[in-house]
Amino acid sequence: MKIHVPNSAFIYNIDSFLAGFDPSDPSILEVSTNDQWISMHPLVLCMIAALALKTDNATIDEVKARSGHYITRMGLYPFLGLPSPHEIEEHDPSGRFIPLTQIESSGELTDFLNDMVPLLHLPPAQSRTIRYIMSELIRNVLEHAQAGNGAIVAAQYYSKSNTIRIGIVDTGIGIKQSMAFAHATASDLEAIKMSLIPGMTGTTVREGGTDYNAGAGLFFVKSIATINEDPFLIYSGNSMYKLLKSKKKKLNWNPEDDSHSEREDLPRWEGTVVGLDINLDSTEAFADLLTLIQSTYSEAVRVRRKDRFRKANFI
Repeated sequence: MKIHVPNSAFIYNIDSFLAGFDPSDPSILEVSTNDQWISMHPLVLCMIAALALKTDNATIDEVKARSGHYITRMGLYPFLGLPSPHEIEEHDPSGRFIPLTQIESSGELTDFLNDMVPLLHLPPAQSRTIRYIMSELIRNVLEHAQAGNGAIVAAQYYSKSNTIRIGIVDTGIGIKQSMAFAHATASDLEAIKMSLIPGMTGTTVREGGTDYNAGAGLFFVKSIATINEDPFLIYSGNSMYKLLKSKKKKLNWNPEDDSHSEREDLPRWEGTVVGLDINLDSTEAFADLLTLIQSTYSEAVRVRRKDRFRKANFI
């Protein structure tokens, strides 16, 4: 495997980073970076760290860019199994970032969420929204991804824009296979879109899910990104769905109706990658957002049930 970090790699321009990913030969991992400058979203580091856990033969070219210290501070070198070339004084990261973290159990998830609270710079009532997002995304990995290495997560707070950027990555079975138990799909892109529809879960064919698994986690995350006009992407297999900004701020249960871009010609990612930016200035009141999401969720389940009963039954 080969992966190259360009001078800029964030959600809005992630395509240039993915163009430098070569998943062939999984026995090795070769990482290279732009010589002049590197500025990246936490999800980029999560992807590299997740790949490194799949091989005992990981290397990284000399990082010549001055910003290379960021890679060290975010904790990438231990995942690569390599000593850091930088000597830095490690200050308390509280309120600024959460370095690369591997989560394999519900207990580790709880610890991560507790560490994340200072990063939010929000009153407790508002921070519940963000905590819920992280809990849902990571719990999806622990419960459905069958990822031997769990979830790899990282986050960083940007004070200038008052934004937190989050990456969550796994190298499990991927969305298509995860959904296949209950919903057959023809492609990775179709499976990604299905996973974003409320009430669609890989654990049951029942519309609306069950009392224990409502199939609304990714829909909830996409809804918050939509309302706040925040970047959001999900990448699995050879496909990616990326939410685009829209002034309408309308919640749609069908991801096809959202302003988005999609691709299904990407280097194959065995597992799932989720990236999200959250502008903390525009975070909606949690109770109001829940009401909006619940009404959209109910509409989705109602429409899907009606469509199912309209189909001819020849049994």
